[in-house]
Amino acid sequence: MELWYKEEHSPNVKFSIKVDKHLYSHTSRFQRIDIMESNEFGRFLTLDSSMMLTEKDEFIYHEMMVHVAMAIHPNVKRVLVIGGGDGGVVRELTKYPSIDEIDLVEIDEMVVEACKAWLPQTACKLEDTRVQIYYVDGLRFIRAKENHYDLIIVDSTDPFGPGEGLYTKAFYGNCFKALTDKGILINQHESPYYSEHAASLKRAYASLEGCFPITQFYQAHIPTYPTGYWLFGFASKAYHPIEDLDEEKWNQLGIETDYYNTTLHRGAFALPNYIQKLLK
Repeated sequence: MELWYKEEHSPNVKFSIKVDKHLYSHTSRFQRIDIMESNEFGRFLTLDSSMMLTEKDEFIYHEMMVHVAMAIHPNVKRVLVIGGGDGGVVRELTKYPSIDEIDLVEIDEMVVEACKAWLPQTACKLEDTRVQIYYVDGLRFIRAKENHYDLIIVDSTDPFGPGEGLYTKAFYGNCFKALTDKGILINQHESPYYSEHAASLKRAYASLEGCFPITQFYQAHIPTYPTGYWLFGFASKAYHPIEDLDEEKWNQLGIETDYYNTTLHRGAFALPNYIQKLLK
């Protein structure tokens, strides 16, 4: 009997991957965690039956979450990652020796433990001496911080259910307070194509724009995410994502990437007309 993973992308569209092995399944206090293995995408992680990452294409998402901001901000020392228990964002951040402190706030300890055991490709740097993991609610954690982080990366689930509070004006306001005077906030904003997702994206963008003087969206192609087309939010107190890009300085660092480069960086902020209309 064949085993297939199926995910509903919209009421009329489903995405499916043939599964070779079901490696891990556990229901924590917060969600169901599954790790499966497929011939096409390698091992992949789902939370409550929604795709979080696959070994084959996770590098796209994690590189675009990290290197866009790091190529703009010249002096990032302290970073906060909210969510991201798989460790992919942390892995990319540890490529920068200039970073002194990486705080990872993940509400579900079982996600971290599962990824350490079954997804070493992403979880390989969670033991780095600069990484401190806090198993608490990110909404509560951020309220106690002020003028501390140079970069905040919100690697959350989609704006439904447990992740919904991470897309509100109140949360973005707390992030603004927690950032230093030139701080940057990065978060994922899912696909703009299906109507339900587009509506939540528009609401989240309005909340973000109400808190930060500089707000932009940028894009990437991620095959296993709904529609394969994904948006990320960039918000900053001072830095513009294109005008303040120092290509020469970032390229001199010699950071190894498989997706991100500074030419792509500029193109990622050139959004299609239908998205520009949506945001207006």
